[in-house]
Amino acid sequence: MAAESDILDELRRLRTRVPQLTGALAAGVDGLVVAQDTPGVDPEGLAALTAAALGVAVRLADATGQGELRELLVRGSGGYVATYAAGRTAVLTLLAQDRVNVGRLHLEGRRAAARIGELVDTAESGSAAAERAGKPAVGRTAAPRTGTPRAQGTAMTDTRTATDS
Repeated sequence: MAAESDILDELRRLRTRVPQLTGALAAGVDGLVVAQDTPGVDPEGLAALTAAALGVAVRLADATGQGELRELLVRGSGGYVATYAAGRTAVLTLLAQDRVNVGRLHLEGRRAAARIGELVDTAESGSAAAERAGKPAVGRTAAPRTGTPRAQGTAMTDTRTATDS
């Protein structure tokens, strides 16, 4: 699928620009992997944990009156996990060594998330248009939408806009 290969290319370019990255994953806010470059880490598990962490982080930001969630950063003894909104329905999660320049991580992560978001949103728009026309969807990168609204998807849309400002 074209969108997946373009997203994987972006993940690899990002890892080249930030050598301290040990992994990069694009996933839907529903926890499904879109593309990944995560050697030594289970991508499906990481995507599912990212979705769960986002749900908690969105509620935490809301409950404390901090506004819309912009990004999520976790620092462990061995390094960082950073998650950024990527379009309306996807997120970018980066794994980095403890010695990474966090400012550079955020700068490059936000830029890559914006590009990945455009790719995912474009692929989903084309897929939705094909479904409306009664044609089979080609290049779908996310699970089909249900009639149930997703609070996370709404928050992440606003997140990318706020992050890009």
